[in-house]
Parts: sequence; C-alpha cells; structure tokens
Amino acid sequence: MVTASYAPDFERCRLLCETADRHVAGMAHHYILVEGRDVALFRRLETPRRTVVDERDILPRWLRPFDDPLSGFRRRIWLSLRTQPLRGWHVQQLRRIAIARHVAEEVLVFCDSDVAFLRPFDLSSFRRDGRTRLFRRDHDLFNEGLDGHVQQRIWSVNAAKLLGLASLEGVGHDYITTLIAWDRETVLAMCDHIERVNRRHWVAAVGAARKFSECMIYGRYVDEVIGGEGHFHDAEEFCNVLWYGKPMSDDEFRAFVAGMAPGQVAVGMQSFIGTDVARLRKLVLES
Repeated sequence: MVTASYAPDFERCRLLCETADRHVAGMAHHYILVEGRDVALFRRLETPRRTVVDERDILPRWLRPFDDPLSGFRRRIWLSLRTQPLRGWHVQQLRRIAIARHVAEEVLVFCDSDVAFLRPFDLSSFRRDGRTRLFRRDHDLFNEGLDGHVQQRIWSVNAAKLLGLASLEGVGHDYITTLIAWDRETVLAMCDHIERVNRRHWVAAVGAARKFSECMIYGRYVDEVIGGEGHFHDAEEFCNVLWYGKPMSDDEFRAFVAGMAPGQVAVGMQSFIGTDVARLRKLVLES
C-alpha cells in the first residue's frame, strides 16, 4: 500500500495507519511518501511493515521545494528549469508514479492519508487470475452537469497528449477514485513510453502541464497504449468519500457511515473540509 502525505495531514495519516493495521489483510508493506523536511515527523509511524520514503530518494534532484513568498511562506512550491512551478498535490502524484522503481511488490495500492478503514478488507481484491484491477467508470466524463468533469476532461486530454494518443478526448472513461491499484511493471513501462514519446525525463514531461492526473495517465496508458493487457476493469468504489462541503456534525458523520455501500470498507474526508481530527478519530473508532 502506498500513501503520499505531508505534515498538516500527519494525524490523519496516523489514523489511517491505525485503522489499516486493524482491518487490512494482504498488505505486504506500507510506504508513506513525504517531502524531505517531513521525514522525521512521519518516522513515528514506521513499523517493520511500514516505511517512510523521502521524495529526494525517488524524484530527480533538479526538482526542488521552496517556501513560496506569494503565499506568505505558508505553502511550498517545487521549482525546476524543466517543469512548470508545481504545488504539493502535483508532487504527491509524481511520488506515486516514482515509487514503482524503488519497491519490489508487484501491485501498488494507493490510499490517501485522509482515509480511515472501518471494515475488514483484503488487498487481494485487486488481483484476479493474475490480472490487476483497474478502476474505471465507463464514458463518465461525457455525462454533462456532473461537478468536476470539466476539470477531469482537461486532465484526460493532457494525459492523451503526454502519451501521444491520436484521440485526445478518447471515449471519456474516468479512472479517478480513492483506493485504486496499479501494476508496478506497467508503471515502469508507462514511464519508459512517456520518455520515448516526449524525448525527456518522464517527470519533466508530466510536469510541463500543471493540470494533470496520475490516475488518468495510468488509465489511458493501460486501455489505449497496451490494450488493457494484464488488467480487468471494475467500477465499484471501496471508499465512501466526502469530496466537498463543510465539517459534519457527529450525527451527520454517523449517517455518512451508515450510508456506505455494501462493498465499501473505508471513509475519506478531504482534509481541506476542516473536520477536527480528534473528533474524527473518536467517531471512526466507535463506528
């Protein structure tokens, strides 16, 4: 399992680790990917089966973080001569791709640090007959009026450009959700393909556009470059996520949990919503 995180999400990540250790089976190892200055903080979460990975060990040295004066030095910005200026959420995506070259596990299961597991879950669900599960909502990006789809269509088009696809729009599949799996060898082949198409390092190619999604890149690579080889498709979501909104009351959170679909095993609440972590921990542990 792989989690990209940063210091403001530390307590959420701690809760993820605690609930994963309680409920998740089949996890050979858990990698937490962070910026160099956050490594010491996250080391507190390390166990024999959990390792904190410094981004400096997996990303090119020419991509470097700085305090951003335009934010009053409250936020970080990653700069290089080879990419656009990148924010933390951009670099978290790059880390998820980059880790494939530095681990031995065949399948990488990505789980955000604002997720908490509430029910037993076996990561073997992501493999079937030697193939890896690729989350996909068929043709979903062409559904008009759905929030976020304008942005996601841009990410899909930019993925097509990056991969050298003839059709930029494609057929409009959506590959984005929480709790997804990638095949490690496929990620490595994808990076090699991006470098051949763009004739530069894959990080430089991806970072040349600030509007990108690692899920879109991987999904369109699997479906349109290698014809789905080694994968099977599934649209079931394992995590019930609150993407937008305001902090829930205790009763609203309990209703949110009660509304989980039968196959859902975890909840996710985007950290920018501002839910108090101590209260969230109490509600999660009582659920």
